[in-house]
Amino acid sequence: MAKQEVILPKNLLAKNTGRGHAQQGNLRFLEKAIHERWALGQNIVLCWAPCRSGIDLLMAPHYFLGAYAAAQGEDVNADRRAEENSDYIRELISNRRQMKPEQFRRAEQKLQLQRTSLKLPIPLSEEPHIVSQVEDIVKRHSISFVPSRAVLLFDIVDFTLFSPFEQTSQLTSLSYSLNSAYNKLQQMGIDIDFRRTTTGDGFYVWVRSLEAISTIHLFQFMLLSIADNAIAKRKSVGNTVPVIRTGFHVGSHYEFYQAEALNPTMNSYIVGEVTIELARMLDLAQAGQIFVGDFKAQIPTSNRDGAYLIDVDAQKFLERVTRNLEGFKGLVLSDEEVVAIHAYLTGETGISAGQVARRFKITDKHGRSRYAYNLRCNIHIKNSKTIIMGLQDYYLPRSSRSQGKSLADEKAITTLYPKSRQSPDITEER
Repeated sequence: MAKQEVILPKNLLAKNTGRGHAQQGNLRFLEKAIHERWALGQNIVLCWAPCRSGIDLLMAPHYFLGAYAAAQGEDVNADRRAEENSDYIRELISNRRQMKPEQFRRAEQKLQLQRTSLKLPIPLSEEPHIVSQVEDIVKRHSISFVPSRAVLLFDIVDFTLFSPFEQTSQLTSLSYSLNSAYNKLQQMGIDIDFRRTTTGDGFYVWVRSLEAISTIHLFQFMLLSIADNAIAKRKSVGNTVPVIRTGFHVGSHYEFYQAEALNPTMNSYIVGEVTIELARMLDLAQAGQIFVGDFKAQIPTSNRDGAYLIDVDAQKFLERVTRNLEGFKGLVLSDEEVVAIHAYLTGETGISAGQVARRFKITDKHGRSRYAYNLRCNIHIKNSKTIIMGLQDYYLPRSSRSQGKSLADEKAITTLYPKSRQSPDITEER
């Protein structure tokens, strides 16, 4: 590709001559120039670096990443090269896109791309808030890889069987429960920037921030959302409030911005391992069931700034998070005051009298498997009956391996198959 240089006209500079106003004008010009080369999504920005005259961009056609990561040739090293290329691309489009000049040159040579140089009216400021805004502009015209993020999936049961008016009412009701959960967290002093995309009969939900505490906040958001939905369902008449299935998981995904009215949207979309795993989990979930994926994550030891991070699996995560639900006491959900919320993974009591969480193996129509846990949640309401969410362990299949032996030394693993397979709907792993 030939080297491109764009000179932005100086007469477009904002009338304000202050340093801050000039930099904001710089950013507007930068976004306009990138937008022109983005060409409705035909090209994407991979990385950037400041230069003496403005900014250098490394841009490529939208199909370039997939083609570069694919195995080339039929020699014995093709698969290894493809894996190395994939790792390099994922690293390149993760986290910050700003590079030092030498890093930028190496990326340019490795990918065999030619930089695009944009000459700005004034040099780009190195102030953190300006750099952060450049990052946002670049990411809106690109694809990002997120190695680990907590994501929720809410799925409305039997959605297609309802009338269009009932479907609209149920989606609106579920959306309100999400907004209500957000409002309650704010009352608790937790301000999360949550995002959602519709699946048609539900929503994927995640927190924009990638800080470790966000995984805990999203789980708390889930509890409040399903609690609001459950209380609203108890009070509802007809099919106006949905029965839902819920999944919580942590994993990797790609993030992108679609074009709307010739511009990239401000709201992102996600797709990848974590969304696929959630969808497969809920394919076999029963009405009202709550699945928690078998994940690993990092969480802080406390809510204080500077708290150190620890590695946890799904069970350790639940143990830590559910010990700190006192903040829910006194919250009002759908006009009902919450006395307490208790959440736990279901399991069995072995000979040693220890509770062991049961892990389920979920096999999809392609024969691929993943593991998940069954979550129960009890909402104690002031002057009213306790609302119990999630399925009792009694109604879930049991592993034949666990019959007649203590579960303290062995987790019960049950295999679930989709209806499209010739196997029974639910079978036990032997």
